[in-house]
Amino acid sequence: MATRTAGFVAARDVRRSFGDTVVLDGIDLHIERGEVVALLGASGSGKSTLLRILAGLDDEATGELDVPSSHAVVFQEHRLLPWKRVAGNVALGVRGADVAERVSAALAEVGLADRERAWPGELSGGQSQRVAIARALVRRPELLLLDEPFGALDALNRLKMQRLFRELQTAHDFAALLVTHDVDEAVLLADRLLVLEDGRLIEEIEVSLPHPRAVDDAAFGALRRRLLTLLNVPAEA
Repeated sequence: MATRTAGFVAARDVRRSFGDTVVLDGIDLHIERGEVVALLGASGSGKSTLLRILAGLDDEATGELDVPSSHAVVFQEHRLLPWKRVAGNVALGVRGADVAERVSAALAEVGLADRERAWPGELSGGQSQRVAIARALVRRPELLLLDEPFGALDALNRLKMQRLFRELQTAHDFAALLVTHDVDEAVLLADRLLVLEDGRLIEEIEVSLPHPRAVDDAAFGALRRRLLTLLNVPAEA
């Protein structure tokens, strides 16, 4: 796959098959600087595959990519190394004389300024995912790729993390691709919604609702129903 470094994100004619199974069938995608794009679709529709391709984690895909060299990934599982303390996990792979200061600043931003010396096993699920986000922030990404980052959290922690994401995105103005199954989460956070089905992007929706957004707003509800229809989910579900 051809890759060029740029300050924005573009994917052209991206294709990926696993054996005889076509997962991505000619995807064209763009993300502007500072834009949050949510990618939705049924399980197996190719969402995570596309995210991995953009992250440079799949060498078998074909097509052309423009992806900023400064990017980071947050997965559903926090993937913290249990033998490293929190600060060591955040600093993993980061170089420079100011790494310690950057780590402290990133942990403070996610509300864990007092947990630098903690072991991963001492953290709650929500705290562990905050560390994973700090590990991404410390790299100062122009692009943040998030694969169901809050999917393993309970409802209350999920809401807190969604709010934290908006605060961090506003503060740092990074572009983001958010893969999610949660329609409400997509409408709450994204500037634009993409629906993936059978390896193709079948719908693109601009979200013009001002922030902060409320799920009980009539316009929010209308957009939610439109998405559910596209995803073949009964509106009352």
